[in-house]
Amino acid sequence: MLGPSLRTIHENLPGRQITLMASPVGSQAAELLPWVDDVFPWASLWQELNNRFGLDPEREFNFINKLREEKFDAAIIFTSFSQSPYPPAYVCYLAGIPIRVGHSYEFGGGVLSHWFKPPPDGEHQAERNLYLLKSAGFLVKDRNLSITIPAEAQKAAVGLLQNLGIKPGDSYIYFAPGASAESRRYNPARSARAATLLARDTGYPVLIAATSREAENLKTVLDICDGQNVISLAGKTTLAEAAALISGASLVVAMNSASLHIADAFQLPMVILYSGTEYLTEWEPRQSPAILLNRDVSCAPCRKFWCPYNKECLDFTPEEVLRAAVQLLSTVEVEMAKQVKL
Repeated sequence: MLGPSLRTIHENLPGRQITLMASPVGSQAAELLPWVDDVFPWASLWQELNNRFGLDPEREFNFINKLREEKFDAAIIFTSFSQSPYPPAYVCYLAGIPIRVGHSYEFGGGVLSHWFKPPPDGEHQAERNLYLLKSAGFLVKDRNLSITIPAEAQKAAVGLLQNLGIKPGDSYIYFAPGASAESRRYNPARSARAATLLARDTGYPVLIAATSREAENLKTVLDICDGQNVISLAGKTTLAEAAALISGASLVVAMNSASLHIADAFQLPMVILYSGTEYLTEWEPRQSPAILLNRDVSCAPCRKFWCPYNKECLDFTPEEVLRAAVQLLSTVEVEMAKQVKL
């Protein structure tokens, strides 16, 4: 989601070094973003959900000192609608960073040197980020998502596919039924059934992706799918290699998660099982042919990491997923045939 904004900063400030500060997990995306010169990975207190750091002021003083040593000229603080720019901005203030740009409806005194009002809630996150830059005087030329696959990651992905018996140019489906938040994950048994149906009815192998946190769910899926042309990618790829695999897929089936945005950067056809945690307009694909499965439930958008109910917003049968996939693949094939005819 930050790609268009990083590109805009790079274009407006040529010759300046751009350092991306993100969580250790989020920092993995840096190699896909060619405008990033350096990475500052840090597990920040203001993003912590489980209070695993406890009361540890020394850790935070150490963080401030590390920032001060970098002698940054400016900090541009990008936030979602639910995040405040003031904790990171205050840390940057204490680290002696003179320019601190962010937007918030709330007044924060002099913590931000350049304070702007954000766009209305419901704005797409990529547009929300660009809105901040435009407010600060940056010229935005390109609003589209784009990423670059490192050559080594591309080579590794090709090798992995070949080891799975998938040759260059062969069709396959990339299926990512998981997500960082439990509230956005598809039911494992239904994931297995959907994967089996997709492999059977399209004739394409289905590659199922999962992070280490989702390994147990994936094991359940694979136990059910044994021998059904459904293949596990769990623990076999880096983020860049996963992006390379996504870029070559004939179809991506995913939740509202990172796989959606990577596929959107490549303008790939996708079926998205969109949970009720956020508004559709905030994270939906903007560039790709897509079918979004979404249930209208009274608790949406809940903004929760864990669902207190039964995830009624993701109550899609595997047959619904299959129908959407077949419909989309048929539409894309027709459009490609028209282009060839022309």
